[in-house]
Amino acid sequence: MRVKLVISYDGSCFYGSQFQKDKQTVLGELQKVFDNIKIKSKIIASGRTDKGVHASHQVCHIDLPAFWTDIKKLKYVLNKMLPDSIHVKKITKVDEKFHARYSAKKRVYRYIISTKEKNPFESKYVSFINEVEFDSLSKNIKIFEGEFDFSYFIKLGSQTKTNIRTIYKTLAYKHKDYIVLYFMANGFLRTQIRYMVSALLNLEDYKIKEMLTLKKRYKIKPAPPNGLYLAKIVY
Repeated sequence: MRVKLVISYDGSCFYGSQFQKDKQTVLGELQKVFDNIKIKSKIIASGRTDKGVHASHQVCHIDLPAFWTDIKKLKYVLNKMLPDSIHVKKITKVDEKFHARYSAKKRVYRYIISTKEKNPFESKYVSFINEVEFDSLSKNIKIFEGEFDFSYFIKLGSQTKTNIRTIYKTLAYKHKDYIVLYFMANGFLRTQIRYMVSALLNLEDYKIKEMLTLKKRYKIKPAPPNGLYLAKIVY
């Protein structure tokens, strides 16, 4: 029986979500627990998140052996055995053709910024930036909507079949004391959103357009990972 898991995790505790030898990762911790309860199938996630990046809605799938039929009990056991930094929010039975990664149609990320003085209680979960021109940010984020070759917004050395992605919706809004940047796309490249956020915070609109059209590459560092959250997977 194939099941879909919706999980959340504190990315500051892990070296990313994907399996890495000799490093603590989200899927690595999940697989350990599955192995301990005699589920040997490999768990598959909708996509990877980098070191320090969080998730409020990551989706995975795994094939259960015949003796595991009580999904409610499975959720209880997993949450009891997993570290506090990972939580299984929901488990549902799905069709055998469902694939957490390849069946996904859209992915949503949010990036959270605070312009207040940095504090130790939020330092792992919010990106503190002293000055932000919200009106420009709100306007320029719309430049990213559409289909583009994001070769200038990807970590050097990354290998992909294509760097073309379609961003369906972007938004900048204020929530309480925070500025939230919203991105919905058919997929994202490695570190793409963090480079996009950095461009929004450091470059004029025409320079962002030049990078999107591959006319000129401006030297920018990716925004810190701690403000980034995988927020939703649409199937």
